[in-house]
Amino acid sequence: MGHLLDEIGQRRAFRAFNEKKVPEEVIGRIMTAATYAPSCFNNQSWRFLMATEREALDKVRDALSIGNYWMKKAPVLVVVATKPEFGCQMSDHREYAIFDCGLAVENLMLQAFSEGLFAHAVAGYDPLKVKQAFGIPDEFIIITLVAIGYPGDEGHLNEKHKELEHSPRNRKPESEVIAYNRWHFTIDQ
Repeated sequence: MGHLLDEIGQRRAFRAFNEKKVPEEVIGRIMTAATYAPSCFNNQSWRFLMATEREALDKVRDALSIGNYWMKKAPVLVVVATKPEFGCQMSDHREYAIFDCGLAVENLMLQAFSEGLFAHAVAGYDPLKVKQAFGIPDEFIIITLVAIGYPGDEGHLNEKHKELEHSPRNRKPESEVIAYNRWHFTIDQ
């Protein structure tokens, strides 16, 4: 104990997916890990729509931004959604269900990585197209899409994304994002 888990240390936002089908039992373990995430009052505010068949995959792919072209190779695309009232109602009107979903997505991503898969969450898509394509009621918020698949050939990636696949991990210094015992961040930080 006391060491960073390998999955956390090695996980990255990889984009070179293989189109090989992911076995149902592997998808099941990944999604079970997602549902084991903590949530406010155990409300479990997340809802996951798994696109694994061509028709469903195409609906999600049609909503992707041009920069997320690489997701079209992923054999599993997950739509993560919630309704604000599924989560805790905070006095400052925060939609805590969104945080709960973030915890679940992190579990999903770490389990996928431990299974030898890549998992990459994105914001580059049209949520209204996703809702319309699947008949998701207006009251739901699409939080993110997650691509899941085996590592693949980088040949279909543009030069920028090829470089990112191998670049060093880039994180802000902890002193810029962590404060101990007093707030020292400015409005610009």
